[in-house]
Amino acid sequence: MNLFEFIPQFERVYAARPRVFRAPGRVNLIGEHTDYNDGFVMPAAVGFSTYAGIAPRTDRKLVLQSQEFPGCFEFDLDNLPQQRNQAWVDYVVGVATVLRRRGIRLEGANLLVNGDIPIGAGLSSSAALEVASTLALLSLTGIPMPLPEVATLCREAENTYVGAHVGIMDQYISCMGKAGHAMLLDCRSLEFRLVPIPPGLQLVVCNTMVKHDVATSGYNVRRAQCDEGVGYFAKWYPNIRALRDVSTEMLHEHSKDLSPVILKRCTHVILENQRTVEAARSLTDRDLARMKELMAESHASMRDLYEISCQEVDIMVDSAQDLPGFCGGRMTGGGFGGCTINLVRTGNASDFAAQIADRYQRATNIKPQIYICSAEDGAQALN
Repeated sequence: MNLFEFIPQFERVYAARPRVFRAPGRVNLIGEHTDYNDGFVMPAAVGFSTYAGIAPRTDRKLVLQSQEFPGCFEFDLDNLPQQRNQAWVDYVVGVATVLRRRGIRLEGANLLVNGDIPIGAGLSSSAALEVASTLALLSLTGIPMPLPEVATLCREAENTYVGAHVGIMDQYISCMGKAGHAMLLDCRSLEFRLVPIPPGLQLVVCNTMVKHDVATSGYNVRRAQCDEGVGYFAKWYPNIRALRDVSTEMLHEHSKDLSPVILKRCTHVILENQRTVEAARSLTDRDLARMKELMAESHASMRDLYEISCQEVDIMVDSAQDLPGFCGGRMTGGGFGGCTINLVRTGNASDFAAQIADRYQRATNIKPQIYICSAEDGAQALN
């Protein structure tokens, strides 16, 4: 998908020439379940994007269509629905609702979205849709908004309208990504540092095609367990606000005071934060041997301490270990299925993709999807 393909699509649907905005998906290299604990993450924007084209209308309607999903949706901008439609349009209506809540008067518009982010692959197509749509809607108002503010607005829309209690990572990297770089993001302060990905490496995402039913409930349980851990530590250290604030010394001192499950959850988050910061140093120093170790430690921690992996994901991770060009890999995302992320030397990436797909399919009888990506720039206007 590119601008020259998208504009004719828009013109066929709406008989008008659009302004077009793109926002990329993302993959998280390391730092899992640390975001809602005020910790560190290290995502990268990838070369799959959502495109939003927009043209003004003379009335107060917001008309939405997608090239990927059927249906044409019309909304009154002065009376946007308070309840979800349980469809992709919720992400667009959500950002429109938050923009109006912030006092921005939106103009009537025809909006078309399309993209090449694989749906359900854990590459955050929802955040890309939110970001691209926000930039499109803002373009008709003439009101500038800094990209970091766009990211926080999109998260607010997903939290309050869509009802998904996500952190800031997905929207932030979709807005602020930079080609050839990952981002070390402090999810508390929103300070970040761009981390160069050594040249000659590809990001290879391996979709297990499995998502177990416990994913949502398991995620919510993990959040509650982290909150329980914070409650314990706050009794001993009143300044503790999140697991981000708990040191390994504090953890060791009170390990016998925590239940075995809460101890495991806290241990993962506290050490994962440290791994993420060290991983940023390792990539900057091009120390791929240490990066490989850190990614392996991260996966083992998610498997054994946070207990969010599953047999299929473990098979995918194990299948990569001795393949030529492999420089590290782990599960990525919320867990209980989904994808792995692998650092692979560019010259080996195609063979790696074919071999890991074959190994996984022979072990599970499931045909995976493999995506060879690179780190790309964040959201932007295309015309």
